[in-house]
Amino acid sequence: MLTHRWERWRRHWHRAWATPFEPADFCRAKILFTTLVAAELVVVVLWLAPSGLQGGGPFFAASALALWLAVLCAVLLCKMRDPLRRLPLPAGALVAWALPVLATLLACALVVELSDVLIVPGSEDGLGAELVWRSGAICAVLSAFLLRYFHVQELWLRNERAQARAAVDALQARIRPHFLFNSMNSIASLVRHDPETAERAVEDLADLFRAALGAGDGMCGLDEELALCRQYLAIEKLRLAERLEVDWRLDESLVGRVRVPKLSIQPLIENAVHHGLARLPRGGRISIGVHARGGAAEIEVLNPCPPPQDALSGGNRHALPNILQRLSYHFGDAARMTRGYHDGYYRCTVRLPLQDTANDAHPDR
Repeated sequence: MLTHRWERWRRHWHRAWATPFEPADFCRAKILFTTLVAAELVVVVLWLAPSGLQGGGPFFAASALALWLAVLCAVLLCKMRDPLRRLPLPAGALVAWALPVLATLLACALVVELSDVLIVPGSEDGLGAELVWRSGAICAVLSAFLLRYFHVQELWLRNERAQARAAVDALQARIRPHFLFNSMNSIASLVRHDPETAERAVEDLADLFRAALGAGDGMCGLDEELALCRQYLAIEKLRLAERLEVDWRLDESLVGRVRVPKLSIQPLIENAVHHGLARLPRGGRISIGVHARGGAAEIEVLNPCPPPQDALSGGNRHALPNILQRLSYHFGDAARMTRGYHDGYYRCTVRLPLQDTANDAHPDR
């Protein structure tokens, strides 16, 4: 039993040394702001403690010192990020923790030496040495906490990226084989008596599959995504003929200001066709609208549909959550999706930020 535990610990330690250290990017404004807030919270806690800082003067002086040290440590870790990434995980974590502690000790020692011209809490009473080691101890605890927090946050973000990528792969796989076969059969039937339409259909089909293969490459304009939707509907029109009608209600001035993840709107329309019109003997009309509401853009897909127990069978239950996950990955809480069945119609509405907000919401990672 002891031998087994030793061997497991040895393998774990070997893997840790074989894994490169990935420090947090303290050059980012969000991480720097979190560091400053944490440093100020420490000062507030010490000030509120019964034996802590007393009086307005010492509090503001301690706040200034803590924020200055936090900025110093953040800049140091920012500049040292590349060298730290070349170290193995245990060594990199130790060095990343030790650097701000040493910097704090040296900076506080320098402040104590200059205490004659600076207002330093405690230095007037000959507590300079105590200030140095207390600041170093606080920095050691705070650095360990923040480095661990940012590391866990980075792992969580990586998991989110992996899940988003899995969703992209799932959406790519939703270009179903039977859709390809039906499209090719429809095109083959046109080759003899309408070769020009057959040629356009082949080009539309190629563009559709090219978009499916590149869906994980990031964002595109809504106008590009809607052009892809038109190509998809043109192919389905070959199969469904008069059973498929489309009503476009687009605010053209708004379309150019919206960016979406690639292949995120087309699956909604595919659902409307595959789980809606295709299941109705007489087909119906799909209504696709883009309009502004409340400072955001709303994309709405409305289609006649069988009852929910029939309409929501198969892949429809998986595509919409996957699309919502991708939208949340790129836009966070700024993106929303609502859907529901009512009086024979299924409505899906996607709410997205406009371009000025979208660029700042969540960059491609």
